[in-house]
Amino acid sequence: MNRPRLFIITPPNMDAETFAPNLEAALSGGDVACVLIYQPDANTKTRQDAAEKLVPIIQAAGAAALIYNDTQVAGRTGADGAHIDTSLDDIKMAVESLQPAKIVGAGGTKLKHEDMETAETGVDYLFIGRLDLEEKEEPHDKTLSKAQWWAELFETPCVALAGSTLDSANAAAATGADFVALKSAIWDHPEGPAAAVASANVILDGHEFQDTE
Repeated sequence: MNRPRLFIITPPNMDAETFAPNLEAALSGGDVACVLIYQPDANTKTRQDAAEKLVPIIQAAGAAALIYNDTQVAGRTGADGAHIDTSLDDIKMAVESLQPAKIVGAGGTKLKHEDMETAETGVDYLFIGRLDLEEKEEPHDKTLSKAQWWAELFETPCVALAGSTLDSANAAAATGADFVALKSAIWDHPEGPAAAVASANVILDGHEFQDTE
């Protein structure tokens, strides 16, 4: 698929049992590359319980299931990988323990030299945008400028975090990022998550990568 793919992020305080139907609906709406099970404040047991419930749903739809900041849960639950944004040392440890069998993504960087150091660890993707910041309708300007810089110069794939509206995927995709991440724009869509994913894919279809050969 020669255009950006969709990377969706679960609500941070979701209950896995009640959230599962919404996730299934989202994944029925069209192409989704990855789902990040994002529980920043959860303990290990809560993360594991959620992963055991949600990972099979994600994988059955052909998407990659990623666990936030927990390589052990990623390993124990058969998830496809982990997303680490705590420190460079933690990213290095995740790469050593999970690759090549599983995906390791990384983010949380603030400075460009940190992005380059992170990529040098061998991660599978660099996530550009701060998951812990309050969502705005449009992507943060720094996210857009950094994603464009990265996409133009580096081989490691990048994910650009969009805003709280579906239309914000346009700006994120225009950077040339390999993936566009959406959070509440999927789960709060008035027509439901399946319609949100379908609409997001229509937007991404309009951003084919330029053939560089």
